[in-house]
Amino acid sequence: MNATEPTPVTLASTSATRRMILENAGVAFEAVSPGVDEAAAKAALLSESVSPRDVADALAEMKAVKVSMRRPGLVIGADQTLDLDGRLIDKVDTLAEARDRLLDLRGRTHKLHSAVVVARDGQPIWRRVETAKLSVRPFSEAWLDAYMARRGEALLWSVGCYELESEGVQLFDRIDGDYFAILGLPLVGLLDFLRLHGALAS
Repeated sequence: MNATEPTPVTLASTSATRRMILENAGVAFEAVSPGVDEAAAKAALLSESVSPRDVADALAEMKAVKVSMRRPGLVIGADQTLDLDGRLIDKVDTLAEARDRLLDLRGRTHKLHSAVVVARDGQPIWRRVETAKLSVRPFSEAWLDAYMARRGEALLWSVGCYELESEGVQLFDRIDGDYFAILGLPLVGLLDFLRLHGALAS
C-alpha cells in the first residue's frame, strides 16, 4: 500500500443502520459479520453484574477485536444497550411483545448506551461510549395501535421498538443525547479518529 492510499476500514456489523451512517458520512469501508455469539456473551457479562453501559462497551470490543484478527487496517465494532432504571432490556421477538415494551416505556425515561471500539491487529486502540436519555411521552393506546399497524415488523429491529429516524420520534417528549449515538454509532469522535489514522482525508 503506498502513502496515498487510505487505511482500510472494516465495520464489524451487519446493521443496516450503522452501514447507512458510515456511508452517508463518506467513509469507505467493508462490512462483515462479527461472528460473535452476542446472546452468550451478554449472558456471561450480566451474570457478573456488569452494568448495561459496560455491556455495550464489552460487546463492541469483542466484535472489533475478533474481526481485526483476520482483517487489515482499522476495524470498527459497535453495540448499543437500553437501560431502564439500571436494568438491561433485550430485543423482543413478536409484535405483541413490542406493544408491551412500548407500554412499559410509556411515561418513563430510559438510557441508550452506544459504544464504539476500533481495533487493529487484534487489539483495541480507541473507544467511546455515548449515553443518551430519552423520555417517552404518555401516549394513548389508540395512538400506539395505529403506530404499530403502520410500522409493523420494522419495530422488531431495535431494542426500544421504535425508529427515531422516522415516525418513532413521535413517541418522545424529550431527548438528550447525540443523534448518531441514538441510532447506534457515535460518529463525530469516530470520524476524528479515522482522520488521525489515515482512513479519511484531513
